[in-house]
Amino acid sequence: MRAPASAVPSFYLYGEPQRAVREGFVHVESLDDRSRPSEWTIQPHLHRDLNHAILIGEGGGTMHAEGVACAFEAPALLLIPAGVIHGFAWHSESRGWVITLADSYVTQLAERDRDLGRLFGHAQAVALDGEDRGAIERSVSQMLRELGWIGPAQRSAVEAEVLAILVRALRRAQVARLEGDAPGRQALVVALLRERIEARFRERESVTAQAAALGVSETALRLACARVGGLSPSAMLDERTMLEARRLLLYTNMSVNEIAWSVGFEDPAYFSRFFTRHAGQSPRRFRAARGG
Repeated sequence: MRAPASAVPSFYLYGEPQRAVREGFVHVESLDDRSRPSEWTIQPHLHRDLNHAILIGEGGGTMHAEGVACAFEAPALLLIPAGVIHGFAWHSESRGWVITLADSYVTQLAERDRDLGRLFGHAQAVALDGEDRGAIERSVSQMLRELGWIGPAQRSAVEAEVLAILVRALRRAQVARLEGDAPGRQALVVALLRERIEARFRERESVTAQAAALGVSETALRLACARVGGLSPSAMLDERTMLEARRLLLYTNMSVNEIAWSVGFEDPAYFSRFFTRHAGQSPRRFRAARGG
């Protein structure tokens, strides 16, 4: 039987009770530290305020993020945003390093260089070559030295290595081809819309209602979303609804009807058509194909 949604654990570091994350938090540990005792399997969980960059130097495995499986082989860098339900099945004796970054810190870095924010837009495995692996391993070694003592400009020294790793990942992933910076007003409107969707997606608000709540015209809202997010306001809402629906199908024993009502659909049949249109298969087939 599936556990209720609340049974998907939320950790500080894996296995540790949730607690407040200090500003600028950076942590590095060996992949071995938590994976070997767990027999190379990390069960689905999330970190509400922490992002991961995991260097796989040897071995490989499969990452499961929001119900999507992604196989990878070393060398690779796995990027997992805060709030994403994820787990791993590592190849036995895999080797690597787990770099953990406070979400507020990643946000600060992205404010300085918008490109970096795209790295943690979704969970992904970035394939590396030998040169990348060597460079990132050297950065990790330097970070460990800096984090192991308190000295002048320690935070800057650690940040230099964090940025070196993220820039290398960004370029290797070939996500640096981005549109020019959108005007600040449009970026702010989209950020506020995303916050509103996160808080109210179950209400299935119309674009008219969203625009009115944000104090802009429908046209301005659509243009801002297209320019900054590459999606329409309705598509952003549907994307968040689908994420919640997939989570409930994978991690709870709720019926399809219950899930439909939970994500804001009065008519379960309409929800099934909505889900099928976006996922390419019905909710029941989606759940059954993933062991439900």
